[in-house]
Amino acid sequence: MTPPSRPLQGIMWMILTGLCFIAVTAGVKYSAQGLPAAEAAFLRYLLGLVFLLPVARTLFATRLPVRDLGMFAARGLLHALGVMLWFFAMTQIPIAEVTAMNYLNPVYVTIGAAIFLGEPLALRRIGAVIVALLGTVVILRPGFREVEPGHVAMIVTAILFGGSYLLAKPLSDRNSATMVVGMLSLTVTLGLAPFAFVVWVTPTTTQVAWMFLVAAFATAGHYSMTRAFAAAPVSITQPVTFLQMVWAVLLGWAVFDESPDLWVMVGALIIIASVSFIAWREARLKRRITPPSPATKG
Repeated sequence: MTPPSRPLQGIMWMILTGLCFIAVTAGVKYSAQGLPAAEAAFLRYLLGLVFLLPVARTLFATRLPVRDLGMFAARGLLHALGVMLWFFAMTQIPIAEVTAMNYLNPVYVTIGAAIFLGEPLALRRIGAVIVALLGTVVILRPGFREVEPGHVAMIVTAILFGGSYLLAKPLSDRNSATMVVGMLSLTVTLGLAPFAFVVWVTPTTTQVAWMFLVAAFATAGHYSMTRAFAAAPVSITQPVTFLQMVWAVLLGWAVFDESPDLWVMVGALIIIASVSFIAWREARLKRRITPPSPATKG
């Protein structure tokens, strides 16, 4: 029996999700400037493992088939690389641009689901993907502005996270949500470790405290997002995720002296419209391949 939908609760939980993830963004932007991206990402995930302690016994007691172990490891590596590039991008380009390009994740998942999972790609979905990619062109405006390394990092980040979520689909079908989330945290921490140690600099107590705060907000964001999806369908909660763009622009302007860019806003709106259409179509078809757009930072 399908549980009753509670749209207002779903919307409120999703608003809280967006605020938590913007807090993650602000924490990284503020505190990670003096740390190598790989090390900052590693500290965030290492410190975040404390939130897995309540379910650690269950995780380690579960015997996983070799196939799933391999897929968990592959997902962890993809996600680790994506997280490193995201941390790097946060120190290079404005928050609003990082947030806008984050919305491309569902687009890449849609393409990957068609290529690797055989999911049909109807003409309307192809059109939505093309529109989203045009939105990226509007943001980057190659030839009219300098495309910085942070922009390239965000494009690759979205592709890597897309691959991570494609692997999450079959793993979620065979394992509990606790196992999928717990294994992601563990494998990403292990995947980041060698990269972090190569560039390691001794962090200050303040930097460690900030990374712990980032981990706490990220955990709270994933929890509230789960509650949102339990309360209401994705067709209701998905549009609320785009409030993150508003928070990002306000945060960048008020705290980091990043002036709003009209073309970034236009490109973000184009991508948002495309992703909203994809989410609406999937809700109509009762599919959940494409991840919700805030689920990007791991």
